Amino acid sequence: MIVLGARPHPDRNIPCPLAASRDTHRVLSMTQTPTTDTLDRLKAIVGPKGVIDDPHDMRAYTTEHRDRWVGATPLVVRPQNTDEVAAIVKVCAETQTAIVPQSGNTGLVGGQIPTGDEIVLSLNRMNAVRMIDVQNNTLTLEAGCILANVQQIAEEADRFFPLSLSSEGSAQIGGLISTNAGGNAVLRYGPMRDLVLGLEVVTPQGEIWNGLSGLRKDNTGYDLKQLFIGAEGTLGVITAATVKLFPRPTDIATAFVAVPSISAAIDLLQLAQKETGNQVSAFEIIPRIGLDFLMQHMTMRDPLTAPYDWYILMEVGTSQSQGQARAAIEHLIAHALEKAWVLDGTIAESEKQRGDLWALRESLSEVQKFEGLSLKHDVSVPISALPVFMARALTAVEDMVPGIRPVPFGHIGDGNIHFNLSQPTDMDRATFDAKHDSLAACVHDIVTDLKGSISAEHGIGVAKRGELTTRKSAVALDIMRSVKAALDPQGIMNPGKLL
Repeated sequence: MIVLGARPHPDRNIPCPLAASRDTHRVLSMTQTPTTDTLDRLKAIVGPKGVIDDPHDMRAYTTEHRDRWVGATPLVVRPQNTDEVAAIVKVCAETQTAIVPQSGNTGLVGGQIPTGDEIVLSLNRMNAVRMIDVQNNTLTLEAGCILANVQQIAEEADRFFPLSLSSEGSAQIGGLISTNAGGNAVLRYGPMRDLVLGLEVVTPQGEIWNGLSGLRKDNTGYDLKQLFIGAEGTLGVITAATVKLFPRPTDIATAFVAVPSISAAIDLLQLAQKETGNQVSAFEIIPRIGLDFLMQHMTMRDPLTAPYDWYILMEVGTSQSQGQARAAIEHLIAHALEKAWVLDGTIAESEKQRGDLWALRESLSEVQKFEGLSLKHDVSVPISALPVFMARALTAVEDMVPGIRPVPFGHIGDGNIHFNLSQPTDMDRATFDAKHDSLAACVHDIVTDLKGSISAEHGIGVAKRGELTTRKSAVALDIMRSVKAALDPQGIMNPGKLL
């Protein structure tokens, strides 16, 4: 790397019933505990290879990977095609059996965990690539495809699928669409909602809607796919999707720089977008405490020679001549140094060095567990409001819990901050965990006041379901309940989640 010149918890069980706070458009769960006959019918659809009913083996499907939510199910079914999914849902609709659609079980808000009587419908056997259209820059694939494999498939076709996140080795396309996943490249390419052109969905009645279109323009009525993107499996089962591909970036430059403040980081972002022609694909903020955790627990190396309060990991990628991205990022940093928006920095000289820089960012969530309980907040505010949010939120939580250790990091380029809070060194885990609700309310009040969102990319699931009623308007909630009632009048699709 070239260094630039410096300037001096315990498990939480899920409540079962589907909540609805208003009588208008109220959706009641009318589900029944599945009988032995119902279970036998479901097993017959998928055959022995598609059935998991051993309690030990089912734990991988009933437990959130951090053990924060633990549920139970009488049966996990793993269909191998859309027809089998439709047959399963038809039986469940007939018998009023609830279903939890599940992909890679990497969700962070409990939306993929069964509460007791639901059947887990796992899509992980449906992992076929149905078609790649290089000229149309589209890829049609099934819901169980793992994200890292999708990226590899695109690369082998000399194309690029831009969604990237830390769980990409196990996260699956169906779940990523159902939660409208974001990741590190939203700044340039948008979230999953912007990457999907068409869907195939099994409705709560067991019908198959084939909307696998590769069209970028289709003005023939409601955009039905958008109903299911971000719906967290409450409106139907996504079985396949047609997603956008892009020209593969062949010239990438990655820089890690220190900035004096959040305001300076925003100034740097605006300058970067202007000087690179909007070719900035990632712009991530990392706090000093995050680096300290990484160096202590994961033996990672500080990329710079002196400590600073805030760092930005940014990347520029083009499909043009080699060296153009590097020249652009060097010019950008030089300009930012003159303005004192950057204090020091380094640019990756190799793919290994680039990987080392990204490892710092991708390991931030994992490393916090070594420092005790970490209370997570996935929030977003307008980019212009980020300095105010950070100042207010940091002061507020420190006033509430003296000695608390905030670790705010993430996608500052699109306004999304993972405002995580590590327990004080002199406070035990249980005492800190008891402050979860009051701290979350405090942070979310600030977010709401700044016209932001209490869930930027993780979804609502169980974790934020109750709070949604106080953050969404009555009109918005009524519209959402109307959609739920129209598509799933029996309430069999992922009950107790989102609404």
